[in-house]
Amino acid sequence: MSTPTYAQIAGNGLWKNNPALVQLLGLCPLLAVTASVVNALGLAVATLFVLVISNLCVSLIRNVVTDSIRLPAFVLIIAAAVTGTELLMQAYAYELYQILGIFLPLITTNCVILGRADAFAAKNRVLPAVADGVMMGLGFGLVLVVLGAIRELLGTGALFANMDLLLGPAAQSWTLVIAQDYPGLLLAILPPGAFIITGLLIAGKNVIDARVERANTRTVHIETGSKRVRVTGEIA
Repeated sequence: MSTPTYAQIAGNGLWKNNPALVQLLGLCPLLAVTASVVNALGLAVATLFVLVISNLCVSLIRNVVTDSIRLPAFVLIIAAAVTGTELLMQAYAYELYQILGIFLPLITTNCVILGRADAFAAKNRVLPAVADGVMMGLGFGLVLVVLGAIRELLGTGALFANMDLLLGPAAQSWTLVIAQDYPGLLLAILPPGAFIITGLLIAGKNVIDARVERANTRTVHIETGSKRVRVTGEIA
């Protein structure tokens, strides 16, 4: 199996094979913690860190472990990375750690992490495996943050509230109030709102992909249908 290029890895992670919008993996934390941008960003950073570390370690041992212990070894690596992430968040973002609650240790069983370890990192060299972890983590995190921003904006009329929980006291003034005296749309910050907005994001991506495919098909038809004929000599 040939190793994909870094451009292909980036395209797959960010758009073509996005874990959240295409593979539909990790939907439990995606829907549960995205009521605000700071929650979504915190989980996105944690998932990205675990993805990169687990892909790196799995790629390093890919030629050492046998098939019989491959998956248990992968789970142990992921669990160790998650434990390190929890300890870091307890030390530097304890309040956010408490808010995210059970969804931080549940990263261990996140299908995005284990899926990339088994499907890509276990079959490729270290640098492509790390690049895949970065791009898949960024793709998943981007959906988390966009979903969190939409839900927070619709639910409270503001953005970037409580960013100091993740970024420290310097981010206390980052709250951006979009609408004054906004009553708030309660549905947006409840679980049904998460399902609805996620479905709209998936539908939007499918619409964009369909339009791009139609445009490419139209271009191919035009190029193959236009032919030039060169006539030499004299015509009686």
